Amino acid sequence: MVHIITDTTAGLPAAVARTYDIPVIPQVIHFGSESFLEGVDLDNVHFMQRLRQARELPKTAAPPPELFIEAFQRLTPLGEPILCMHPSAELSGTVRSALTAKVEFPAADIRVIDTRLIGSPLATLVTLAAEWAKAGMDASSIVERIHIMIPHCHIYFVVATLEYLARGGRIGGATALLGSVMQIKPILALKDGKIDVLERERTQKRAMTRVTELVYERIARDGSGYPSVMHAAEPERAHLLADELRAHLGVPDVPILDVPPAIVVHGGPGILGVAFFSQTGQPNG
Repeated sequence: MVHIITDTTAGLPAAVARTYDIPVIPQVIHFGSESFLEGVDLDNVHFMQRLRQARELPKTAAPPPELFIEAFQRLTPLGEPILCMHPSAELSGTVRSALTAKVEFPAADIRVIDTRLIGSPLATLVTLAAEWAKAGMDASSIVERIHIMIPHCHIYFVVATLEYLARGGRIGGATALLGSVMQIKPILALKDGKIDVLERERTQKRAMTRVTELVYERIARDGSGYPSVMHAAEPERAHLLADELRAHLGVPDVPILDVPPAIVVHGGPGILGVAFFSQTGQPNG
């Protein structure tokens, strides 16, 4: 059977990781001189507490190759393919670390995939890949399906403040200044592996209303849309958004995932977003 590996930027629920025996490689969070492995010695609750109290923004680092080597050492003796599914190389060095570790196992069938995504849609693809693997699908077929879906993923989100993105260099400083002075709430999107401003609204409420409109306009209606909601310290708003999407789209479930610390460092508390997949022939944007 094909084995799936991911990392904590997916925000993959622990229950899913346990069900499919998916190793989740931790990102590294630095608060000053202290370093923590995300999800190992720093959970989301304690991270958020430290973030709010921190005088300086923490920094993040991709998992070192040694963490991948440990996972490979456990799985390669089984002689079965390994698929490593990780966030956009434009935003993280995780893919590079996995490729570095892969060199130590020249005889193994290890395939490292830059999904160009991050957060809940990455978790969606990881879960689907694990389900396909359990059903007996071969590695090449799983990789092919993943690569077909990636260009049709949409991620739209709103942040409470652009300060974190600006200070972390993830979005232009001029846009951050405009947003703070004019009280404009931009709708941000992950496009081609990078964060970009999609549209601008005057208030957060109007921004989220527009986000749901975009979902309804573009989501695949044949069961392959896989909508999900992600948030950072916004559980009530996330549940309301998921309920609205569920009712409007007529789907049985809209998963709600916490935005993992390695992403919150750059977006700040208050992130609220939606991810979904559009019909083939309707790439992201």
